[in-house]
Amino acid sequence: MKQTPSQTVGPYFAYGLTPEQYLYDFKSLAGNQMVNPIDRKNAITIVGKVFDGEGAVIPDAMIEIWQNDGENPLFGRFGTGTDPENRFVFHTIKPVAVNGQAPHLSVIVFMRGQLIHSYTRLYFSDEVTLNERDDVLNSIPAERRNTLIASQNGSVYEFNIRMQGEGETVFFEI
Repeated sequence: MKQTPSQTVGPYFAYGLTPEQYLYDFKSLAGNQMVNPIDRKNAITIVGKVFDGEGAVIPDAMIEIWQNDGENPLFGRFGTGTDPENRFVFHTIKPVAVNGQAPHLSVIVFMRGQLIHSYTRLYFSDEVTLNERDDVLNSIPAERRNTLIASQNGSVYEFNIRMQGEGETVFFEI
């Protein structure tokens, strides 16, 4: 009898979750095209990379984003290995503020070697006033808040995730 692998987050479910990343000949049930950017006036693109503790890009992470601002509940999933630059890329719409919270996305990171997935949030750099009032964001030490804020360049927001080390992204326990 051979030993079975220990139970870590992945990539065991690649066949069903991110088949394109592993060159299966079918599409994932959930993807990164949450809205058609041509048809939506508030369409945005979110791009980023996942880095390990030594600053190397992780080429086979899976990122899920959830947004529910009361008007537009959306969900997307993307494997970093499906992009030539090992990025995650999402096409969505910018959420609105709800219940005193600044517009944000919930982000879940799955990757090899993790026993459980990691939860974080993505806030938007052009929402300064709302970010200053957000209870969750303000519960984080001031010097670490920037790890949750995506920088804007037109309709594109860049949000890099650092799993550990200098500039480590703030993660939440759920």
